[in-house]
This record gives sequence, structure tokens and C-alpha cells, in this order.
Amino acid sequence: MSEQNPRVLLETSMGSITVELFKEKAPITVKNFLGYVKDGFYDGLIFHRVIKDFMIQGGGLNEAMEQKKPKFAIKNEATNKLSNKRGTLAMARTAIVDSATSQFFINTVDNAFLDHQGKQPDRFGYCVFGQVLEGMDVVDQIRAVKTGNKNGHGDVPLEPVYITSATLIEAE
Repeated sequence: MSEQNPRVLLETSMGSITVELFKEKAPITVKNFLGYVKDGFYDGLIFHRVIKDFMIQGGGLNEAMEQKKPKFAIKNEATNKLSNKRGTLAMARTAIVDSATSQFFINTVDNAFLDHQGKQPDRFGYCVFGQVLEGMDVVDQIRAVKTGNKNGHGDVPLEPVYITSATLIEAE
């Protein structure tokens, strides 16, 4: 019998989101994410980028749009054959394939174009490492907020949406 996947409770200012992490399909990414969770890194950060028919992104900036200093970048595990479907969690990154640190996003629609399609940097894809188990209604509330520009960033919620805490749910 295999042990169950780790689960994390994301408490947000709009409600709770419970996510399951795919530790066998994305071991490096899950270990990285859980490290940030255990350190309390996400507590008090915001969902700083919200695009209704795309995704909601958080895990890196505070309300003043200041970047919280992340740890080192990790290897991109987008070759794990998991698809960026509605309700999945994936790592955000720059144009550099192996640049993901703390920022993640939750897909609000199916985004197959973000999946691994080749070795070239622009086709490598974004690593899916989990899925929402409970709280998609909260994700849908967040994706519907009004957004604008703030401190040089676009698609920022006008009313900040906080990640008040991220905690590991201990297995029963």
C-alpha cells in the first residue's frame, strides 16, 4: 500500500483551498513546495497575478508587490506527463526552464499549451505538481476579482487576496 500524497491547506482571505501534491510524479517540486510551506514562507503573501480565464498566481510577493527572497531555483519536472488542467497546481518560472522557486499558480481553465511539448525553452512547459481537492469555489472567487496595475505589475487584484497560511495536513 502506497502512502497517500501530501496535502496542504492554503488559507486565503477568501476561503480555504486544500491541495494534493503528486510526490511520485514531481518529487523535486513537491519537496521544494513543502519546504516553503514548513518554513511559513507563503504566510502573508498574496495572489499577485490573476487572469480570469487562465490562472491565479501567488507565492512570491507581498501586498506592496515586493518580492520575498526565495531559495534556489529547481529542476523543471514538466516532462512528468501531467497536464495543466483546470484545478491543477503548477510552478511559475521565467523564460529559463529551470528557474522555478517559490511561485506557483492554479489553472482556472485547461491550459494544455503550458504542457511539455519539446526540449526548447519556449516549449518545455510548466511543471504540474498537484491539484485542488477542495476549494475550487474559492479559486473561482479569486479568479473573478477586479484587477489592475500596481508597481509595474499587471493583472494585480485591486483588493489584495492574501495567503494567510499554508500548512501541511498531517496524514491520518
